[in-house]
Amino acid sequence: MRFLAFLSILAVSLSAPTMAQASVQTEAKQAIIVDYDTGTVLFAKNPDQQMPTSSMSKVMTLYMVFDALKKGVVKMDDTFLVSEGAWRKGGSKMFVEVNKRVSVEDLIRGVSVQSGNDATIVLAEGLSGTEDAFAHAMTAKAKEMGMENSNFANASGWPDPLHYSTARDLAVLTKHLIQDFPEHYSVFSEKEFTYNNITQKNRNPLLFRNMGADGVKTGHTEDGGYGLIGSGMNADGRRVILVVNGLPSMSARAQESARLLEWALQGFTNKTLYEADDVVAQAEVVYGKESSVAFGVQSKVVLTIPKVSSREIKIEAEYKKPLIAPINKGDEIGTLYVSVPGHEHVTTVPLIAREDVKAKGFFAKTIAKAKQFFAARS
Repeated sequence: MRFLAFLSILAVSLSAPTMAQASVQTEAKQAIIVDYDTGTVLFAKNPDQQMPTSSMSKVMTLYMVFDALKKGVVKMDDTFLVSEGAWRKGGSKMFVEVNKRVSVEDLIRGVSVQSGNDATIVLAEGLSGTEDAFAHAMTAKAKEMGMENSNFANASGWPDPLHYSTARDLAVLTKHLIQDFPEHYSVFSEKEFTYNNITQKNRNPLLFRNMGADGVKTGHTEDGGYGLIGSGMNADGRRVILVVNGLPSMSARAQESARLLEWALQGFTNKTLYEADDVVAQAEVVYGKESSVAFGVQSKVVLTIPKVSSREIKIEAEYKKPLIAPINKGDEIGTLYVSVPGHEHVTTVPLIAREDVKAKGFFAKTIAKAKQFFAARS
């Protein structure tokens, strides 16, 4: 039997972890906004719809490059040869020169700031020999990170029916990028880069607004429309990740992404409900030398909530009743569910025994069983 205990003493007057969709809308065809720390989806519109990802794909390319740097496969001052294929590639360019060698450090900036298709291909060929081989490695790494609805046919995001992702997958990628390579993430906030005496400004419009944005990448194709992966922090240090795609123009992309990021950064807050190792409550134990056991959480429990529209948080503990001794400290004995009535997001956290409860001896256990038997028949 399962027992669902409502911990009313822990319910507090707060607001919901997700906002009703009516509170914000967008003309983007696909969109998602996620709190970086809690993973709470603040807004979503067709988040799992496959879409062309254009130059937003270059974030995956740079993830691969950063991974190679971390593993020592390459160094920043290593140089890669510019092939004729990379040099001839159309679209946005870093303006590398054919048969010349370019440092990995410059190529990274050529991709992140200038969105150079040529620089992207040079990196792909330098790391994997061919762009096709690099694209296969990109897809494999994406699946490893949980990007189940993504496939990469090239390194640059050049239009291809087999090259696609989703807004949710790109948000997952961005979370990994920031989390796994904090030492490299600042490159996405650089506003301009000069190479070969040509200065180009970063295409990300969020960087030029005083709103805490520090990345990440824009993209555009005829089929996919105008898209953007954005991220930023507010004055409290709370970070959100934004992905929009399918917008009709550069100006729409600039306005929509800024409006949505501002809404997500300023309209919500993160509330710590429990610190790591906090005791949540007590649970009944049978056949134990103690009649109950304290249980709690092993890691901090944080909820993303709107600053307005206050509501009561519902905190429930689910566990087998009764618990049977012996119980060891650290045993997982149930699950904590944290939610707000009327909103779909539910935070689940394992409940851990905070102490040992030894089993009674044979005779004491027999007496306890007899008492339980006669109590059940009365």
